[in-house]
Amino acid sequence: MEFDFYNTKKKANTNIFKSKVFDEIQDALFVFTISADNDYDIPFMNDVTYEMFEVLSNVMFTDTVFSIYDRIHKEDKKLVVNSLFDAIKKRRKWSVEFRAELPLNGLSWFKVTSKRMVNKDGSSEFCGRIRDITEFKEQELRLKRTEERFKFMLETSNAGIWDWDLKTNRFCYSPQSLNILEWKASDISNTQEGWNKIMHPDDREAYTEALKDHFNNKTPFFENFMRVLTSDQKYKWILSKGMVVERDAAGRSLKIIGTHSDVSFQKEKELELKRELEVYKEKNNRLLNFSHIVSHNLNAHAGNFKVLLDLIDSEESFDDKVETIKYLRAVSGDLSKTIEDLSQIVNVQNNTEINVETLNLNSYLSRVLNIVNAYSESNNVTILNNVSPEAVVRFNPAYLESVLQNLSTNAIKYADPEKPLIVEFNFFIENGKKTFTVKDNGLGIDLEKYGNLIFGMYKTFHKNEKANGLGLYITKNQIESMNGKITVESKVGVGTTFKIVFND
Repeated sequence: MEFDFYNTKKKANTNIFKSKVFDEIQDALFVFTISADNDYDIPFMNDVTYEMFEVLSNVMFTDTVFSIYDRIHKEDKKLVVNSLFDAIKKRRKWSVEFRAELPLNGLSWFKVTSKRMVNKDGSSEFCGRIRDITEFKEQELRLKRTEERFKFMLETSNAGIWDWDLKTNRFCYSPQSLNILEWKASDISNTQEGWNKIMHPDDREAYTEALKDHFNNKTPFFENFMRVLTSDQKYKWILSKGMVVERDAAGRSLKIIGTHSDVSFQKEKELELKRELEVYKEKNNRLLNFSHIVSHNLNAHAGNFKVLLDLIDSEESFDDKVETIKYLRAVSGDLSKTIEDLSQIVNVQNNTEINVETLNLNSYLSRVLNIVNAYSESNNVTILNNVSPEAVVRFNPAYLESVLQNLSTNAIKYADPEKPLIVEFNFFIENGKKTFTVKDNGLGIDLEKYGNLIFGMYKTFHKNEKANGLGLYITKNQIESMNGKITVESKVGVGTTFKIVFND
């Protein structure tokens, strides 16, 4: 017999190498056989197996496969057995995940993966490994819980998810996001241009700036309130939030993900509160202005009374006293007129039970035009009444007549003597509100100089002896007490247009 030293040495080295490799492997390696008579045997198992299942080697060999089977969680034993029989029956690989109750490490997760071979004697042989996947399962469970919490948060917050891939300029909207935007996926463009198209034009600048600040790392996340156009062509308020989740090596944004929330109700309430605050602010300013006027005017009258009374006391002749008393009577008349004016304003501002009716605007305008027509008999005046005979408004009858009369007589008072007067009345719907205008080609008012005073009390802007500066002040108070609004456009030498926006 010839001895092959080289092959013998090679075989010994190979076995040593395999042994070292097996010692370094952290997975349990096994060979498991099942005979045709269902006898079980484990011809090979590395040392890691004993450590993994916390079983002594002598016990392992004594009880064979049952040493590990006893460690399997009672709820998973049937699963393991069925998976093994299924692999044998279908002649395929055996793979299963299960839990085991270990004396020291407690509940642990393991995964079996093996290759199946069938021997000539009909026995099945499984060569494979068992991995400890406890840490992976715990991470998987934590991830699942996180996803469930995230899903719950989204569902309860009524928020929709969107993401924007800046590399392809493609938007993606979740079903809830599309529901909030009130669009179908097939009807909305998934590009930045498509998004800009449904955004309110007045909100685009703020949206762009907020987005740019986040892209440039000036803000930790993107947040912006905006109005979007729905499929039924109505605007609604939403809150859009987002954060960049991917950047390139240069720090440029590649992908952003965020949420949409419907804040229409909150925003409308906020705007309503803002409008109410503006109304209260205006009322407070009027009250302050009124108190100044009362203080100034009454003090002036009181001073005049004191001077005249002192003068009467100092005069010796009866005739001089009589003459001074005449002036005293005139001052008394002025005081009475001032108190009357102030009382009228107080009545308008403090009338909390104002009667509101549906009134035919043309009918009330016809009464007022009688005044203008009387004036037109001796002056060249053209009246253009473009108000429909069916035009109606919800207003207080006395206030409506007063408003129309003040605006009409104003046009007459401030007519340009150098040209024929034209007064035009119009009624139309603007931004869903009934709107009435009185336009003339009179002297006009310098709004840059007097714009903030035009509706002030006792403010006049032309030397007209019939003007007392009270009409427009009362008119504004009457309109605002009906929750309406009055504005003015005017140009010197061209004319003036007063616009009333009714609250219906």
